Amino acid sequence: MRLMRVGEPGHESPVLAAPNGHYYDLSPLTADIDGAFLNRLLDDPSLVPAVPAQLPETEIHGRRIGAPIARPSAVLCVGQNYAAHAAESGAEPPEQPILFYKSPNTVVGPYDDVLIPRGSLRTDWEVELAVVIGRRASYLASPEEALAHVAGYAVTNDVSERSFQLDVSGGQWSKGKSCATFNPLGPVLVTADEVGDPQGLRLRSWVNGEPRQDSKTSDMIFSVARIVHHLSQYLVLEPGDLINTGTPEGVALSGRFPYLGAGDVMEMDISGLGRQRSELRPA
Repeated sequence: MRLMRVGEPGHESPVLAAPNGHYYDLSPLTADIDGAFLNRLLDDPSLVPAVPAQLPETEIHGRRIGAPIARPSAVLCVGQNYAAHAAESGAEPPEQPILFYKSPNTVVGPYDDVLIPRGSLRTDWEVELAVVIGRRASYLASPEEALAHVAGYAVTNDVSERSFQLDVSGGQWSKGKSCATFNPLGPVLVTADEVGDPQGLRLRSWVNGEPRQDSKTSDMIFSVARIVHHLSQYLVLEPGDLINTGTPEGVALSGRFPYLGAGDVMEMDISGLGRQRSELRPA
């Protein structure tokens, strides 16, 4: 199923996007698309009626589309998870997943503006597959059991300010990752059962209509299953947590493209998960 949140920031309502092109209000079932609801849904998929018409129909035209999950307790990010991107960053492919964090308040809707931070010199785009946790994961025994803890997947843009990330970071990346609005997410959360194999998806990005990235999740160094299993050995993944799984080559950091400026438009697309569009403006 495809889950959405619709409404102004802080006042989003949960919505089911049905295959028939109609939208249904999930408010009778949950106040929000949050960790508690995703945990219940993963344990009991019949929580949402198989016949959507049993829910009140709603209209989303002209309304803001929010991020498809409520603010997560953690946004965990895997760096340099595509060999070609590691190379364009001037690094060797990592032997272990690189983990960094973004502030959870970076998560915004898929069509919201992205703010170029004050003092920015090198604001960059990164299309990525987002993994949303649906079941608490700690010390998982193997990658094979990891996917049973995933509620669903979405399009995410790990926006980065490279000067903040690399030049004044002190060795940590989060300064360049946690600026306001730096994580557009959505438009939908597609449940894991509908996506199937997360390693068979095509990721693409554009800036001002010009192609930038075009790759497949099969090119990941560390698969979704390996990432979830690996992280569970070091921290506790909670329902509703967001994992950004890394970006393929084709970012401005490569030197092949200019960095972003006010008025530029980023578009991100993953097969089966939809497309987002964000315009850049000054903070």
